[in-house]
Amino acid sequence: MSEYGIPGGPPVLYCHGFPGSRLEGRLAHEAAVTVGVRLIALDRPGYGLSDIQHGRRIGDWPRDAAAVADAMGIERFAILGVSGGAPYALACAALLPRRTTATGIVAGLGRMERAEDRSGFNRFARASFWLAQAAPRLSRKFNCALAPVLRNRMNWVLALLAARLPPSDRAVIAEPVIYGMLAASLREAFRQGGQGAAAELILYVTAWDFDTRTIESPCFLWHGGQDTTVPVSVGRRMAATIPGCRAEFYPNEGHFSLPLGHMGSILSVLAEHR
Repeated sequence: MSEYGIPGGPPVLYCHGFPGSRLEGRLAHEAAVTVGVRLIALDRPGYGLSDIQHGRRIGDWPRDAAAVADAMGIERFAILGVSGGAPYALACAALLPRRTTATGIVAGLGRMERAEDRSGFNRFARASFWLAQAAPRLSRKFNCALAPVLRNRMNWVLALLAARLPPSDRAVIAEPVIYGMLAASLREAFRQGGQGAAAELILYVTAWDFDTRTIESPCFLWHGGQDTTVPVSVGRRMAATIPGCRAEFYPNEGHFSLPLGHMGSILSVLAEHR
């Protein structure tokens, strides 16, 4: 666990992307300080300092979030899910209705168990989802074998990633400080190898064990129209399944430029609900 922002501010639990780690929260630190938010970032099982736990479902995550909040003496909190952290944030909203004050989804990954859910993704992403669903053992072996390469050649990973991104995202990643934070978070994600990412990829293509239609607390969604990592169509479908979801779509923003450029306003919205 890592904390960012202001220790005494309203608490916001941060759910990192895929693959990612608690260090991703550093990207939101300055915005959290400005807004006055206490940002608490957790490693999911298999990432960073968190032990792998086989046989888990996404719906198990709220128990972890609640246990951390209990240990910190926090009764109620907002939750923010970025990219691959979105399903986990939504699980907290659905399964911890009395503790979740508000939920924010930024460039969020939605349900991926159907082929049509994945139609707007790039070829590599579609192939990865397909393999995880059709041959989970092979997918796990492949991703575990790939992890050391990814961790030790982070410059290759980010260079390949940037080649697929829109100009708005490439400009953000080109900033040395941002690049360094992203690289550090990704390296930490593979600290234990690839088990965390391999297991999570399989979870993404498995039917969710919670229902977003039961969410009662305020939910906000932000998605960029130029997002080539998680297509904006995913955000539109997700918003339609959450009662009262207030969604904003930014036509000129991408997957990285949106959270990095608008994190202050995002955290401000979440902090208003206590």
